[in-house]
Order: sequence, then C-alpha cells, then structure tokens
Amino acid sequence: MSYAATSIARVLDQINRSLFLPAIQRPYVWEPDQIIALFDSLLKGYPISSFLFWEIDPDRRTNWEIYKFIENFRRGETHNELVEPDGREVTLVLDGQQRLTSLLIGLRGSYTTKRKYARTGNPDAWTRQRLYIDLLKSPTVEDEEAEGELGITYGLRFAEHEPRSDMDRRWFKVGNILDCTSDDAFDALADRVLDSAPGGLTRPERRIIERNLERLYRVVWKDEVIAHYTEKDQSLDRVLDIFIRANDGGTKLSKSDLLLSMVTSKWTGVSARQEIFDLVDYLNDGLAARNALSKDFVMKSCLVLSDLDVTYKVNNFTNQNLAIIEQQWAQIKHTLENTLRLVNAFGIDKETLSSANALMPVAYYIHQIKGGLDGSTPFEVRNSANIHRFLVGSLLNGAFSGTSDQAISISRGIIREALRTGQDFPFAELNSGLARRGRLATFNEENSGGVLDIRYGQRQCLLALSLLYDTHNWGVTSHHIDHIIPRSLANRKALMAANVPETRIQRILESVDRLGNLELLLGRENLEKSNTPFDEWITTRNEDFLERHLIPNDPDLWRVECLPEFVREREKLIDRRIRTFGRRTDQQTSVEDAGSGYTVSAGI
Repeated sequence: MSYAATSIARVLDQINRSLFLPAIQRPYVWEPDQIIALFDSLLKGYPISSFLFWEIDPDRRTNWEIYKFIENFRRGETHNELVEPDGREVTLVLDGQQRLTSLLIGLRGSYTTKRKYARTGNPDAWTRQRLYIDLLKSPTVEDEEAEGELGITYGLRFAEHEPRSDMDRRWFKVGNILDCTSDDAFDALADRVLDSAPGGLTRPERRIIERNLERLYRVVWKDEVIAHYTEKDQSLDRVLDIFIRANDGGTKLSKSDLLLSMVTSKWTGVSARQEIFDLVDYLNDGLAARNALSKDFVMKSCLVLSDLDVTYKVNNFTNQNLAIIEQQWAQIKHTLENTLRLVNAFGIDKETLSSANALMPVAYYIHQIKGGLDGSTPFEVRNSANIHRFLVGSLLNGAFSGTSDQAISISRGIIREALRTGQDFPFAELNSGLARRGRLATFNEENSGGVLDIRYGQRQCLLALSLLYDTHNWGVTSHHIDHIIPRSLANRKALMAANVPETRIQRILESVDRLGNLELLLGRENLEKSNTPFDEWITTRNEDFLERHLIPNDPDLWRVECLPEFVREREKLIDRRIRTFGRRTDQQTSVEDAGSGYTVSAGI
C-alpha cells in the first residue's frame, strides 16, 4: 500500500471541487478547541495521521450520493449539502473528514456557536468566529490562559472580530496566509505585517513575528503534511470494510452511518440520507413533544414495518430488501409520525421513553391498520387505551430492553395473526406471548413491588403514576407530579420544632418521595395547591377526588407526622390497582377493592 503526500493548500483547493464526502460519513462534530489543537500540532511539526481517499470511476459517479465539506459550521446544524456529481472528478474521503473540515474552517471558513446562557431562538445569541494567531506569542512558552492538557503553545484563538493588537499581542487572521501563492507574495505580506506592528518592538519580538508567520506559511504551502492513500477498487463491500477498520480507533459510528451509503446508492429519485435525517429531525423536534430517536431507530423500523428480518445487521439490507423498503418509505414515514404523536399524547417522550424498541410493536400495528388513533371513535379510544397499557407495562418492566430482537419478532407475529380475524390491538395475546418467553409487559404479585419502589425524580415516575388513573392522555395538557403531603412540611427543621422524635423524622423523610405520596395533577392545579396542607386543600376538591387518586379516606393519616402510615396504606391501594392492570378489559369496569371499602375504576 503506497501513500502520496500533498500540502494543505493543494488539498484545500481540491475540497468541494473534486474531494467530497460519502453518505457513509458521520456529521462534523469537532469543537473549537480541537481545531486549535490541530493547528498547534501542525505548527509544531507533529504528524496528524494519514488520510484515506476513494477515487470513483467516472461511469460510477451517479451510483453514490456525495456531499460537500462544511466550510462555515454552525453548531447544531450538522447536515452536509448534497452535490451533483455530473462533470466532476470525484474522490471521496473515507478517513479524515474531521481533520480536513477543521482545516477548511480554520483557513477559509468560520465556526458559529451560541453565546453562553443565550436562547437558541434569538438571532443575537449566535456568534460567528474565525481563527486568529498571536504572532507575538513565542511557541516555546506555554500559554497560561490555555485550558485543557494538550499543551497548546501557539497563540491561537477563535474570535468574532479581529482581536485588538497592542504592545504585547499582534493578531493575524490565519486564513490570510492563503493569499501567499508565491514566496514573493509571502515576503510582501510579512513586510506589511511588520510595518503595521506597534512601534517600539524589540529585535527579538520582531523575530518572533517573522518566525511564526514563516512557520504558518511553510505549514500551509510548503510542507507536504497530508499523507494519504487512495483506494481505487469500486467494490462497496471492500470499501466498507476498509472504512470500518480505518475508523475503529476513532469515535464510534452508529450502524446507520454505515448502512446509509448502501441505501442511498440504491434508491432512485430521492436522497435516502436526507430523507432519514429530515425524518429524525422532525420526529425529535417537529412534534408537540420533544423526542430523542436515532437514525438507527428509523433504519430498524424499516425492517420491522416491511416484514423483513428484524435483526439490525448489514446482511438484512440486501438489494431486494432495500427495494421493498423504498416502495414502502412514504407509508413508513407516516406510520412513525402517527406512532410518535400517539405515544407523545400518553406523556411518553424523550424524558420517559427508556427503550425505543418498545415502540416497534405499536408502530407495526399502526402500519398494518394504516391510520392513526388520535380520534374519538370507539375503535380509536379502545385501542389507544390498550396500546397505552401495553407500552407503559413494557417500559416499566423492561420488556424490550437489552437484546430484544426476539421480543420484537414475536410481537410482530402475534399482531399479524390477530389482524387476520379483527382490527383490535391484541393486548392480552401480546402479554401472554411475551410472558412465555420471560418478557413481562404487565404486572402480578411478583413484579408489582418494583413499581412501588420508584421514587420522585426517577425517569419512570410519571409512567408509574399513570397506572393509577383511567385517562391516558397525559401529554395533551400539562401535568405535574405532586407530593400529596407537601415536601415543604416534611423537612427536618420543622419536624424538630414540632418535637417529633428523631427515629420518626427519619421514617418521614424516607417516605416523602415514595410513590405512595405522589399523584398527578394539572399544572394549574398543582400551582394552586403549592404548600397547602392536604387536609386543608382537599376541602376545595370535589367528592370523588380521593377515589380517583387512590387516597385513603382517613383524615388522621393526612397529617405530616403520619406520613409513613399514609404511604403504607396508599401503596396497598396502588398495589391492588397495579395487579389488575393486565386483567382489565378495554372497557371501563369497576373492581371492588376487597377489604378497603373503595371502588376503584379499573380502566386505563
């Protein structure tokens, strides 16, 4: 394997003219400090590792989607611009995108970042910065102001405007060195820089400026620091293997980054990479709630929804399977949007969705019935309630955590079979089928205690509390998790002032954040309640409030001193409610809570 070498100036001239990025590459992710460290290494003469290119035959250019390098980077906007390959020589960068993009930003472009504490939507929150070097800074002296452990000694920094030069600093925009297309041009630039320097420079200071400027010129124009190997074989499998091996020591890529190149090379009339990027962005930021789904989730969903092998591996993205996915792509997008709208209405979003794989059976069902469930027909109400029960049970029990391909495949088969004879979501059949394989999506006396152990502040708290109520539209209006006995009353100082014994104080403090002291209230209602003692606030509620929230109807337990007993009695009611979770029909029923005197409405 033979390598060639070239200068930074020559490779910059090729970027976005004949040197591009394949869809296989992940987005640009470097921070300004990493760019500064790269330039500092180059100025010191350190190696910056080799680069790997892939030269595309002219007759194969249209087989691949190619993208431009980002020249003016804005943090948060990481998608590269698509390029038409017609009439171009095309060489793709397989290894070195981050370094080459950083060189491009430092010498020709800019790095736009948000000011600290500023709001993202405010145009004034963003600052577009360029790279500057202090020519008076001796590289033999480490910068005391530099952060980190990289030992940066050249005076490099990003700034929105050229920093003010004075007797101690002489700032120079790094990109201006690109004007020096010849030694004569460099000599003229050096003379201008020295002539414009503040008066009174000593001879050693002038020499520091000359050396720094000359070093920058040599690094960019003279030294062949870009060592690269160019692969010319046109086999995608070979190139993928080379790419994976070349990037094995760097930042790990998601499997979707590798598979995107295969998808984009086969789909016609649409940019698969852009379609998938746009869909992920829309599902995460374009709906009523915020989500945190990945490209991997979308790619795996394509396999599940297209009735293909659900295992997320390269071998399942064959040409035949890719054609099937492309044919169904419009419906897949529609399905995933409807799925997220539904589960977001349940209050399940980036804060509460602990396993995206749990969405797969729901998405498959919606895909098969070809519609959403956000209406008010009996069919929609009944099945959205059953889906809520299934999803909450799955998430709280971890039914789709870990290696869940078998659970997804089994669920898909159960749904497919059930839809042969009806249209309802097969809640009971899914529970039974998963339980037979050790995956629980419902509750019994063995696992209900795990729900009661969930405490205030944990990710699953809202999901656990949603089991207590007949409604499931927690994402439609703002709800708060409220402490029934206010937290402010259960504090050590107040309890000590009331002469509560220390052992009792400990039990109260241990009880205040337990599930038995928590409820879901409308945001407005919770703000009204605030720190009001419960025995006072309850007089302002209607008569069925206690029943709806499974609160023991014993005023003696509502005092903060009796908080441990209150929690114990309420958790008994919650436990009975949870154990009926998997046995309820989709119609609301009444279950007599034996021995308690309460009637609990059992629909979810």
